[in-house]
Amino acid sequence: MLDTNLLRKDLDRVVRALARRGLAFDTDRYHALEARRKAVQVQTEELQARRNALAKQIGQLKSRGEDASAVLAESQAIPEQLKTLEQDLAAVQHELTQWLMTIPNLPDDSVPEGLSEADNVEVRRWLPGAADAAGNPAGLGFEPRDHVALAEPFGLDFESARLLVGARFMMLRGPIARLHRALAQFMLDLQTGEHGYQECYTPYIVNSSTLFGTGQLPKFKDDMFWVTKGGKGSTPDDEGQAEDLYLISTAEIPLTGTIRERILDAHDLPIKLTAHTPCFRSEAGSGGRDLRGLIRQHQFDKVEMVQVVHPSQSWQALDEMVGHAEHVLQALGLPYRVVSLCAGDMGFGSAKTFDLEVWLPAQNTWREISSVSNCLDFQARRLQGRFRPEGPKAKPEYVHTLNGSGLAVGRALVAVLENYQQADGSIAIPAVLQPYMGGLDAIRA
Repeated sequence: MLDTNLLRKDLDRVVRALARRGLAFDTDRYHALEARRKAVQVQTEELQARRNALAKQIGQLKSRGEDASAVLAESQAIPEQLKTLEQDLAAVQHELTQWLMTIPNLPDDSVPEGLSEADNVEVRRWLPGAADAAGNPAGLGFEPRDHVALAEPFGLDFESARLLVGARFMMLRGPIARLHRALAQFMLDLQTGEHGYQECYTPYIVNSSTLFGTGQLPKFKDDMFWVTKGGKGSTPDDEGQAEDLYLISTAEIPLTGTIRERILDAHDLPIKLTAHTPCFRSEAGSGGRDLRGLIRQHQFDKVEMVQVVHPSQSWQALDEMVGHAEHVLQALGLPYRVVSLCAGDMGFGSAKTFDLEVWLPAQNTWREISSVSNCLDFQARRLQGRFRPEGPKAKPEYVHTLNGSGLAVGRALVAVLENYQQADGSIAIPAVLQPYMGGLDAIRA
């Protein structure tokens, strides 16, 4: 959530920054809410001052033996008036908070200008082999087959999944299922063993408060799978009502949600967490894209990275996390490029995002496989996640949160299948995955 102090002190900056995202901030609405808030606060302060003056006057009248009943009656009416004003102030603040919950984070000044993916800026690319004239990976030497044609003979089964639940789900069998598991295990081992993340096993269902805190609600409600409303096992919200529960769309949600309403010690930072989970997305806004194959599924797996850091360290952490995701792709020997997203293409909570795009020979294009974002204090404000700086009188400050894929397992499977395919239809196994495949060096008919 945006800092209300920034809105009051530098509204023009907020308006300009949101305009870079293609969003027109309603300044009239904001000024109207601020005017109401100030009016209530002024009335409250005036009543409090009047109450104090009356108390003094009552004491003086009684000390002189004079009748204080009229003044006393006025004084006794003030608490109820203050209570009404308190309710009015709470209503204004609630309206402002609910509105600000729908406003995205401000893009950092270093984020490229633009409103769509066409305006994203390539930062670098990494090729394990030769390049063609356009700077893309050289061809395989034969006509590449896509991942569906490659994997179906080895255990990729869409028909069984369709009968079980419907479109955009998959079932994996045999060597393809094992390769999928190998990728996830390798990624977890790399993030925990070499990059210092703590492995976590998280709930796959979270309450709506957590989703509001991490920024998925209210904006992305239609993209979530709703589980139950007020049913058995749901938890009460702040008003004692049962909260809605949702399947997670990313492990970022439960991992980042662990800082909710906590004050951390400064020496506990940074906190580095990783988890392998399924992710559930309705793909409501996908517009029918990527209907074939594993690129855009309602259920897919991901190894997620989350860091909770001191505010002075978040930009360094962003570069570090991009490197951690790159390490996975380099170890797998997969061609990729790093892209800085423009302001209009970034996610809701992000101040700056780098995407990693892997090369898919059958599509002859780059496709996103990881997205790493610095959210600054945006999520921490919503979650009330803070830390206490060192010093006896230091006041708690908001932490900064970052998240990134390390990597999307299904898309990594697609990339391995297409980049390691052989002319005879077999799939070579990257060397780093062979220990997880029982020493198997290829998947053959």
